[in-house]
Amino acid sequence: MGETGKEEYKIQSFDSETQKLLKTALKDPSNVDLEKVANIIVDQSLKDCVFSKEAGRICYTIIQVNNMPMMALVNPVYDCLFRLAQPDSLRKEEEVDCLVLQLHRIGEQLEKMNSQRMDELFSLLRDGFLLQEGLSSLSQLLLLEIIEFRAADWKMTDAAQKYYYSEVMD
Repeated sequence: MGETGKEEYKIQSFDSETQKLLKTALKDPSNVDLEKVANIIVDQSLKDCVFSKEAGRICYTIIQVNNMPMMALVNPVYDCLFRLAQPDSLRKEEEVDCLVLQLHRIGEQLEKMNSQRMDELFSLLRDGFLLQEGLSSLSQLLLLEIIEFRAADWKMTDAAQKYYYSEVMD
């Protein structure tokens, strides 16, 4: 029934050509267009949230085999963040929390790779914060905090730390 153990991935839902591409990427990433692989994985993850966990495992394996960060993932990661910045996602606290968490972790690096897309993303977040109706107070707080975090050059000022996290520290 094919490969076994930790090397077995759930890629049967793809056509045979895509399965071959993904298997090659997992074994020898230097022989494939990693941007194409990343786009396939992200597109499938956006269509099928159950596949997202598998997508993470696949990307992690490719990075380990390639022994370097995947530059090809910059635009697909931006695509995911832009999706999380849409009005319907901003109304869901867990999606805003996910967006803000990822920006805390990789926002500075992403901005170095493509500052124009980061500017566009933060324009969406600013507009969402200011204009979006139906945002919970937690979502508003998270959006304001990440906007201020970026404005402070991806650092948390002491004043911001006290303002946003005083309840946690008490």
